[in-house]
Amino acid sequence: MSTSTFNLDRLVRENVSKLKPYSSARDEFKDFNEDMVFLDANENPYNNGVNRYPDPQQITLKQHLSSVKRVPTDQILLGNGSDEVLDLLFRAFCEPKKDNVITLPPTYGMYSVLAATNDIANREVLLTEDFQPDVAQILEQVDHQTKMLFLCSPNNPTANSFEAETITELLESFKGIVVIDEAYVDFMEGESWSTKLQEYPNLVIIQTLSKAYGLAGIRLGICYASAAIIAVLNKIKPPYNVNELTQKKALERILDFESVATEINSILKERDILSKVLLEVSFVEKIFPSEANFILARVDDADKRYNELIKKGIVVRNRSTQALCENTLRFTVGTSTENKKLIAALKELV
Repeated sequence: MSTSTFNLDRLVRENVSKLKPYSSARDEFKDFNEDMVFLDANENPYNNGVNRYPDPQQITLKQHLSSVKRVPTDQILLGNGSDEVLDLLFRAFCEPKKDNVITLPPTYGMYSVLAATNDIANREVLLTEDFQPDVAQILEQVDHQTKMLFLCSPNNPTANSFEAETITELLESFKGIVVIDEAYVDFMEGESWSTKLQEYPNLVIIQTLSKAYGLAGIRLGICYASAAIIAVLNKIKPPYNVNELTQKKALERILDFESVATEINSILKERDILSKVLLEVSFVEKIFPSEANFILARVDDADKRYNELIKKGIVVRNRSTQALCENTLRFTVGTSTENKKLIAALKELV
């Protein structure tokens, strides 16, 4: 899609277009010279490490992310978890009771929750039997009020990535915003769609530090998009949405390249081992291909097997209520020790 065929102004809510964003004290004065006396933000003046408000634009963290991901800083937005970033997208581009979005079940459940929370119609188009987007059915659901399309790739709970040709066709055919949720991108073989941001002005990429980087507890979500889209989101984000402790911990982890790479490689190795063992379990009927840090398996009786594992002290996720996922369990790849306990428990059940 060329820039000339994508009209961002048409997508932005009128009230957001007219909105004058809140200007915090730290937005108005950014020079952190130690000799300066800061009496502008009504903070407690006694230093305890976190008595000052954090950088509202997370400049240092964005600069390092920019270097690692090769995306300009003005095309990065950080949020209090990916869920905040997703919510900002709804609030920026979708008019309550008027607009709609498209999601592709089975997929991440928060898309539908956020749509309902923001009073936005959610048009669901089931994935195909091999868990790929049905382009024809998706485009059939589109009308002038369809603002966003959500693609989770690698997908949760199915663990597979969507075919590049399919995503390209949707990017070129859909006139709204295409959101690709890449929470599990670090576990897949292909490259991130963030490399295509200059090519597709309607593309938004969502990533997180909760999975491969092991920072689920600090809640940091990342959005990569055009500078124009990021500017819209910055207008409505809370002024200090990413706290100081989160920024420091995220920066520390991003700079620890070797540890992150080692853990990812270990998870991939354990994923392969676990996949092979699961195939040998008599009540496991099918293992679905995985490019994530989890495996989806179809079993004979998911409710029964889930409860049996609980009794053995192992918690997995029963995904049987999801579309196309009847009698499935989702196994997160643990450490070698944890996976051995799981394997032993499965063999005991047999």
